[in-house]
Amino acid sequence: MTGAEFTYAASGVDIDAGERAVTLMKSAVERTNRPEVVGGLGGFAGLFALDTAKYRRPLLASSTDGVGTKIALARQLDRHDTVGIDLVAMVVDDLVACGAEPLFLQDYVACGKVVPERIAAIVTGIAAGCTLAGAALVGGETAEHGDLMDADEYDLAATAVGVVEADAVLGPERVRAGDAVVAMASSGLHSNGYSLVRRVVAAAGLDLHATPAGLQRPLGEELLEPTRIYALQCLALVERHGVDAVHAFAHITGGGLAGNTARVVPDGLQAVLDRGTWALPPAVHLLEEHGVPRAESERAFNCGVGMVAAVAPQIADDVVAQLTAAGVPAWVAGSVEPRSGNDAARLVGSYR
Repeated sequence: MTGAEFTYAASGVDIDAGERAVTLMKSAVERTNRPEVVGGLGGFAGLFALDTAKYRRPLLASSTDGVGTKIALARQLDRHDTVGIDLVAMVVDDLVACGAEPLFLQDYVACGKVVPERIAAIVTGIAAGCTLAGAALVGGETAEHGDLMDADEYDLAATAVGVVEADAVLGPERVRAGDAVVAMASSGLHSNGYSLVRRVVAAAGLDLHATPAGLQRPLGEELLEPTRIYALQCLALVERHGVDAVHAFAHITGGGLAGNTARVVPDGLQAVLDRGTWALPPAVHLLEEHGVPRAESERAFNCGVGMVAAVAPQIADDVVAQLTAAGVPAWVAGSVEPRSGNDAARLVGSYR
């Protein structure tokens, strides 16, 4: 015996703080429950009773992602109630790209120190995102890593699980020449490109609390705007028009509009998107004014489009109207054509 007494709390893990965080977040998590959820928060595993009688041949789909360095801005501004929405968006909008309905989600929060109110704010945002996506938050994990992270540091990850009929999977196999490409507006930069954003902000000495020319609110608020969640609106398109008319969705994340649209275009075809059908967002203009080349913007940022759909041309106008009525600004941005050159997707023209 050395005579010294060691405790978990003194080693950087406060069990009591963790339990208080669970108490603070419990009501927000419970509001995400779907009828299929079995049990409640606090078990060792989340249980979900999939009603297989509803499906002919169900396929389970899963997606895992995080928020990335957008979290650094949340820490800098000490605002933690929106990054949880970003987290949900990153995984559920990937699920819906194949036509899957998000069923449930589990989150993982790693932090240097459990501050119950901060953890509760993060998870309340996750719960809000799950509500927007129609998914249940069936559990998660908060891990205190005092030896690895500073007290105010944290990182987020989540896995979502969805379901789709085997004969209703969306993707490049359904896309045809002549399809219209419908663009859905982003709410901002979403959750990609923030390592570049933060570098530009620091190098240019931009004040996150000031409102630059062209923006309608402080820069920090603009950059923390949560990612739009498209899942329910996209599923509603499939429900109304069917998979014979709604052929594919592409979630526009890292890699930009052309790079992600290319993922749903089959060999021999090309998606041609006309920049002239929308305006480049002011936040992107600001970043370009401070040194980001246009070509880099179009690879790192969504440039105003967060999701695209490849649909039969005869329903394009109806799809635009349906999305707009549901609160998602949308427009026909281009079409699928026989491929010329090597690129499966390309941007043409100039922004409005």
